Amino acid sequence: MRLVLLGAPGSGKGTQATRLKDHLQVPHISTGDLLRAEVAAGSALGVQAREIMARGDLVSDDILLGMLEARFARPDTRNGFILDGYPRNLAQAAALDDLLLRLGQPMDAAVKLQVDTELLVDRIAGRAKAEGRADDNPESVRKRLNIYTEQTAPVIEFYRQHGQLTVVDGVGSLDEVFTRIIEAIAPATEIG
Repeated sequence: MRLVLLGAPGSGKGTQATRLKDHLQVPHISTGDLLRAEVAAGSALGVQAREIMARGDLVSDDILLGMLEARFARPDTRNGFILDGYPRNLAQAAALDDLLLRLGQPMDAAVKLQVDTELLVDRIAGRAKAEGRADDNPESVRKRLNIYTEQTAPVIEFYRQHGQLTVVDGVGSLDEVFTRIIEAIAPATEIG
């Protein structure tokens, strides 16, 4: 099962990806974690990324895609993977699709966790308060969520047009949301 898990910050992607990893027996790949690991390992792409980040710039889509390609070459991805929060824009979605087709491992499904904006604001603000972060006030959270929505709307449409998108209600207990995801991807697991 090759799965993209989409959703706004605070929607529960990371939590559900961890549960899905165990259930599906495939690795959970977060591009943030992957980037940090490549930098720490001093790989060629990691060195490039470290230099870019040292300048205060964002790592290019090409470097991230190169890191993903190297990650997909590892044996533990043979039966699939879960991508958490990537792709974040239409260019990344198209490049990922091309890469996976070239590797003969097309995406099976994309699941978007749908959570009302006000609930997301409450979740993130609560998490920020628990972690002692003053930067996550409701106004800044709403602004970040609006930017996220603008950037990812084309990604959602990309997967919808490819017949791979399922929208799942991300509100409820962890078990309820997990069950909804499993039910949503069941047809893809039978194919993949």
